[in-house]
Amino acid sequence: MIRFTVFGLFFYLIFIGSGIVSKKYVSTAILGLALLSATPSFAFDFGKAFEAVSDVASAATLSDADVKAYASQMALAYDKQNSIAAPSSAYGKRLSKLIKGWERTDGLTLNFKVYNDKEVNAFAMADGTVRINSGLLDMMTDDEVRFVLGHEIGHVKLGHSKSQLTKALLTSAAIKGASSAGGTVGQLADSDLSGLMSKVLDAQFSQADEKSADMYGLNLMRSKSVNPQAAISSLEKLASLGSSGGLMSSHPSSQKRADILRKELAK
Repeated sequence: MIRFTVFGLFFYLIFIGSGIVSKKYVSTAILGLALLSATPSFAFDFGKAFEAVSDVASAATLSDADVKAYASQMALAYDKQNSIAAPSSAYGKRLSKLIKGWERTDGLTLNFKVYNDKEVNAFAMADGTVRINSGLLDMMTDDEVRFVLGHEIGHVKLGHSKSQLTKALLTSAAIKGASSAGGTVGQLADSDLSGLMSKVLDAQFSQADEKSADMYGLNLMRSKSVNPQAAISSLEKLASLGSSGGLMSSHPSSQKRADILRKELAK
């Protein structure tokens, strides 16, 4: 019963931090936590509790600069965990050829690299980080790859990436809240940047986000004189993979998306 009350008050504080609950109740909530934590059988870690509240408040008010800063840190950590294809390698040379003229796109300054990883995957982040796996390059033509990259860039330009990062930070805050009361989840509360990035990359986008990112990628192809039919064939290739992870874990229903683009191109 005490444990339930403490967590209730803790998450009450979270709602205050995010502006959901009036601040006039703060003193009452803090007093309740202080009284309960004085009980010998139940120790409450105020440090982690208020750190979690701070995380929620910060996540709810992330500026574009904040998002880019987080993205840069996570990208650096992720790059260190992966094998990056050298610019002089076959993958590096191919990437350089297919992204020529894409380094500055729609107000974004982009930096591209290839991971030596056979999983079919690619992602873009708010700081302009764009990464593509060698497995996707092996599977697709240059124009098909350009659509995938355009789609990922669309998630950044349209604000979807910021939303996913905010959700990941909120999840991190909730974990810290649980660890503030003790228990095994405390180890998860101190997860590193690469762990946070995994949450962002594994999160599924909504159907509306997927559709708008597809349209962004298609229009980007048109603006750069890339064959738009490659958008359809790239999605059909992804659909053939089933739900075997990689891009399919965060970008489902590829065949339906291909059908939508086919209708768009038929107009």
